[in-house]
Amino acid sequence: MASASVLFATALAMALMLSSTSDAARRRADDVTTPAAAAPAAVPTVPAVALPPMPAVPVVPAATLPPPIPAVPAVPNAAMPPMPAVPAVPKATLPPMPAVPKVTLPPMPSVPKVTLPPMPSIPGVPVPFLAPPPSA
Repeated sequence: MASASVLFATALAMALMLSSTSDAARRRADDVTTPAAAAPAAVPTVPAVALPPMPAVPVVPAATLPPPIPAVPAVPNAAMPPMPAVPAVPKATLPPMPAVPKVTLPPMPSVPKVTLPPMPSIPGVPVPFLAPPPSA
């Protein structure tokens, strides 16, 4: 709901800004028709201001780093025992697949055609179009 009100307020503000009857539009139109005023002869300068001196920045001592990390010792090579031999799997003979009996389905029964009674018309409600007859 808040987004709708923000959108409305934005649209209203834009309409006011873009309307030609706004005060800014009238002032702009007056500025275009009237000649520009002459620039002043001398622009006054700003007097110099004396600033207090900046305080000295204290010297920061150098940071000391922690001692270096010792090197990681080398890992000795380990002698692995040989892999055991994988025993051979005996070849298995599978029995033949049983035959699937052929099944015949009976024909589909025919569906009797049904005609619906016409829709009663409702007074005051227009019928947009009549449906074409179904194809046989």
